[in-house]
Amino acid sequence: MQIYENICFLSSNCLNFVDSFLITEMIIFKTKNELSSYLSHLPAKTSIGFVPTMGALHKGHLTLIERAKIDCSVVICSIFVNPTQFNNKEDFDKYPNSITKDITQLEKINCDVVYTPAVSDLYAENEQINHYDFDGLDKPMEGKFRKEHFDAVATIIEKLFEIITPKKAYFGQKDLQQLLIVKSLTKKRNLPVEIVEIPTIREENGLAMSSRNSLLNKKQLETASLIYNSLLFCKENKALHSIGKLKTLIQRNFAEQNDVRLEYVAFVDASTLQSISKFQEKDKNAICIAAFVGNVRLIDNIIF
Repeated sequence: MQIYENICFLSSNCLNFVDSFLITEMIIFKTKNELSSYLSHLPAKTSIGFVPTMGALHKGHLTLIERAKIDCSVVICSIFVNPTQFNNKEDFDKYPNSITKDITQLEKINCDVVYTPAVSDLYAENEQINHYDFDGLDKPMEGKFRKEHFDAVATIIEKLFEIITPKKAYFGQKDLQQLLIVKSLTKKRNLPVEIVEIPTIREENGLAMSSRNSLLNKKQLETASLIYNSLLFCKENKALHSIGKLKTLIQRNFAEQNDVRLEYVAFVDASTLQSISKFQEKDKNAICIAAFVGNVRLIDNIIF
């Protein structure tokens, strides 16, 4: 593993680092200038796969990187906890940080490049987030509870895309609304990057893998299975109950449990996130849930 920080990378004296374009060990960059310099010396036809993360990596993240390794010649993973997308400072402060473990995991699966910037490397002092028109994708569900969250997400994604210029970028379906926002961003900004979506990776009990799961104790991890079980129940019983009835059953099930609180359950079109009153054709329906288990907020969805 090689780490580059505050150096003049790839100067005329060190171009031999790119010798034959063979990456023999993972490289870590801490500034965009060093990363950009490295990328500028790659062969013109290099296909770059990019996986943006906020760290606390789990199998879901690693699956994205492994897919990118199949598709692209160089894979870059960013680890950056973006402060502007947290509406609650306490939530930001307690977000899990396991950078040493993350680096070890990335090395084991042969990730090529890791970008771990400080906030000052991506944001100027007092810089404000951009504001976007996502044609309503940002309004329901998370948009109701996390003001300007998706503007902040889009701002940092656009910054990262500009630095890395990937051919493909990889996102999990667990964050369905975010996935659709990023797709909208690339279309509206005419960005030359393909967004590749990967199905949600789950724990044995069905709980969607999330960095926040590390904040749950053993009992809470078991309780959290209620989220996926509720989604699965709706899918399996869509022919027996109306959407209104299914929503009522989910709300009742959550209300009967201790240490868990349902924030919302939404039945929506899987492409537009508009509410639906009856189920549509196959793969057009999505059920989305946000819930607190203890003090930890989790989201999940199922598409069918």
